[in-house]
Amino acid sequence: MSENVYYWHALNRALDEELAADDRVFVLGEDVGLYGGSYRVTEGLYAKYGEWRLRDTPISEGSFTGLGVGAALLGMRPVVEIMTINFALLALDAIINMAAKIPFMSGGQFPMPLVVRMPGGVARQLAAQHSQRLEQTLMNVPGLRIAVPATPQDAWWQLRQAIRSDEPVILLEHELLYFSKGALDTRAEAPPMHRARVHRQGRDLTIITYSRMLDLSLSAARQLAQKGIEAEVIDLRSLRPVDWATCKQSVDRTHRLLVVEEDSRFAGAGAEIVAGLSERCFFELDAPPDRVAAREMPIPFNATLEAASIPRPSDIVRAAENLCGIRSKQNPAKPAST
Repeated sequence: MSENVYYWHALNRALDEELAADDRVFVLGEDVGLYGGSYRVTEGLYAKYGEWRLRDTPISEGSFTGLGVGAALLGMRPVVEIMTINFALLALDAIINMAAKIPFMSGGQFPMPLVVRMPGGVARQLAAQHSQRLEQTLMNVPGLRIAVPATPQDAWWQLRQAIRSDEPVILLEHELLYFSKGALDTRAEAPPMHRARVHRQGRDLTIITYSRMLDLSLSAARQLAQKGIEAEVIDLRSLRPVDWATCKQSVDRTHRLLVVEEDSRFAGAGAEIVAGLSERCFFELDAPPDRVAAREMPIPFNATLEAASIPRPSDIVRAAENLCGIRSKQNPAKPAST
């Protein structure tokens, strides 16, 4: 039976289930215990499971992420919460040099059942140093798996799957999704953690996106439908590995590709998606693939400038019209982002 819940609540319930099911699971990070987490994800769990399994740490991301790596090596199943992805830069040594490489360098003798949760993305006026999107950095690291749940249902499924995995999994959660609501059916069978999902079917072009940009892409698709353009919208759900099969099947049918991401355009996740699908679908494409992405600049603090620096539904609509060969005075041909 489906419920309508907040995104943070779905994560909270997933953690609760896994903590109850396996004594090896524990959570560590800043304010995850007594305070209940910066975004309420661990709310109520400290009282239920105690300080040994909800461990508040000092403000030292490199140290407590390294502690998580060590605990995973000893057979525990740690869930590390880095308060914001901006602080993950201090933990990259533990994530990249340790978690991602130890299973390979040990010849498989040491699995790495480590989950690192990272809230991130452009929220509301947090300025450049607190509005980063580092998926492109993490995507370039062999040995990591990266899940990007965009809905409460996926947050529930993917966090539980990540905790049960014997490989290091990065869970990227957008800060503006925590208080969004959506359906959650805790008894529904979960798809594979890294399988993409078609949220809207269409015939004229394929829009591939992830995380918060799913909501904007669906909004743009509804606007396009009023203009006679039927866009298929795919949520990747995972950035490493990528479900190429689902994406290729769609592009082979629609013959046009638009990738929407909140990150910067240059060398971003969208560049990899376009390159991968160009290799796989080259002879099926009726137009060059396009990307809608953030502008090449640090995110401004000013609210108006901040909103203009990242994609909006109107940017997606304009890019889709251009791909479909529609030009007008209201929507002249021009790049979707600069």
